[in-house]
Amino acid sequence: MQFADTIYALSSGRPPAGVAVVRLSGQQARAVASALAGSVPPPRVATLMGLTSGDRALDRAIVLFFAAPHSFTGEDCLELHLHGGASVVAAVLEAVAAIDGVRMAEPGEFTRRAYLNGKMDLAAAEALGDLIAAETEAQRLFALTSAEGRQSMLYASWRARVIHALAMIEAELDFADEGDVPGSVAKAVWTDIAGLVDDISVHLDGFARAEIIREGFRVVIVGPPNAGKSSLLNALARREVAIVTAEPGTTRDLVEVSLDLAGIKVILTDTAGLRETTNAAEAIGIRKALTAARDANLVVWLVPPETGDATIETDRAMLKVMSKSDLHPSRAIPVGFDGAISTVSGGGVDWLIGMIEKRARDSVGTTTGLLPARQRHVGLLRQARSHLEGALGHVGLELRAEELRLAAGSIGRIAGHVDVEDVLDAVFSSFCIGK
Repeated sequence: MQFADTIYALSSGRPPAGVAVVRLSGQQARAVASALAGSVPPPRVATLMGLTSGDRALDRAIVLFFAAPHSFTGEDCLELHLHGGASVVAAVLEAVAAIDGVRMAEPGEFTRRAYLNGKMDLAAAEALGDLIAAETEAQRLFALTSAEGRQSMLYASWRARVIHALAMIEAELDFADEGDVPGSVAKAVWTDIAGLVDDISVHLDGFARAEIIREGFRVVIVGPPNAGKSSLLNALARREVAIVTAEPGTTRDLVEVSLDLAGIKVILTDTAGLRETTNAAEAIGIRKALTAARDANLVVWLVPPETGDATIETDRAMLKVMSKSDLHPSRAIPVGFDGAISTVSGGGVDWLIGMIEKRARDSVGTTTGLLPARQRHVGLLRQARSHLEGALGHVGLELRAEELRLAAGSIGRIAGHVDVEDVLDAVFSSFCIGK
């Protein structure tokens, strides 16, 4: 697909940097190379060239040209590897923008053109975005699995199974009088469709793990006022994140910090102290604390020694921790508590970090295998499973065929391609119809 305009953007980080990369894609890529570098270098050969704009020298840069369709977007592409100074980058971008037919790219537009030109499917494009945004090792590995196409291959194989089943049904409905089509051939496909329903269900069960990998394992610290929640957040983060004072009710809003524990993103949240109050702002903070606790993957219930056995009603996994253990060094950990900490002496902090890390690892599992990456995928797979179950439940072949057609469409939309001709291709490749 050819687009009328050529897009450009700074594809590397914000200057200053050692190297800055300006990328262009579109029909004017050759013209930009000629205008700035004097000529177009051989395709896929990194060439050191002087860049000028009129009689104004811009930089000496490595210039790379990728001729369509052998490029990331499938169009002619040009990359200018510049010295990463802010003034150099600004001057080159100004010169590029002055060329007719060239405009700055919208967010994600290079990847969108790659998808529209068939260089990748939607699932791979989404995975590329996740790979760029990855903050932890688990996120990187998870995104890389999808970006390499393994997830798309899985969904393509499922869709192929549905299309094969549909082809058999269509053959029985429309070509039963042909000698190459055995009678009641459709009966052989239902065992495989039932197995596919099970495969999709198992896959969907992994979404909770995938969501934790992508979004983070949420740990919410709750407890009464002055339990040491903000001090604990600072101790776990190893920096001053939350304000700590002796006055009860200092924290009125949620305070979050992200950690990388064992390659997993862990989001720690400090909350307002739970108590009865007439202060409107504090009451709002308490409601937010309770909501955060309901949405958490793990609740750390922090209780100072003088509070006793107070607890919180929650169906979330919980660690009950006694705080301020330095005030009672000889006191045993009370029954029902998982441990004790002191943010003053540091005692127990490493234990708590280890417990949070273990819970996070257990929630993710030992592998970042093929899991549904996004809610969009989950919704479409649920639709597909529902249609497959409908196909298994109906009696008439026409209704069963329609349910299969809808299921194939739902799975196909994950990758962004649905081709009804695939059904006919499967029919005519399986039988010698129409010789």
